Amino acid sequence: MPQVSTEEFKRLPLRVHTFLTGVPLHDVWSIDLPRWREGVTLDDFLRTGGNCLCTPSSLVRMLLDIRFFVGRFFGWDREPATTATFATRLTNIDRARSLTAAGTRDGFFRAVYRFENEQLVELINRTAHAAALTTLVETATAYRFYLGVYVCSVSRFTPFYMTLIDPFRKL
Repeated sequence: MPQVSTEEFKRLPLRVHTFLTGVPLHDVWSIDLPRWREGVTLDDFLRTGGNCLCTPSSLVRMLLDIRFFVGRFFGWDREPATTATFATRLTNIDRARSLTAAGTRDGFFRAVYRFENEQLVELINRTAHAAALTTLVETATAYRFYLGVYVCSVSRFTPFYMTLIDPFRKL
């Protein structure tokens, strides 16, 4: 996916902008998708095509396998007991609007919220406390799918780790 400016992303009318105030926005990517019909929401898109979204190349799968092996060896993937989930920031209105319960597992991630056109999931481990925001924006000619990544430090190791993985994030 091509990277886009954080300014473009921040102009979108999304709850995440106020919800994750103070959490650094690390990267934003987007991809334009065909506009096959009007009114497709992110929820529709994820329910019908969500399993097709992520088919990593063999190189990416190999790098992930190495990362998970190293993570198990060094204990990086265990969740630190002292890190609070972003779900503690949810208001009663957020909880009522969400189509999934906070804390619901989604692969390696946990749902924070899932609105009709905006989803926030998080991952907490010993390397970082990260959140991934996805949204689908309808334009006159296409749908634009955005992925925003937020990263909080959990230790002195976080900046080193993020620098280490930086070249691989663009594969």
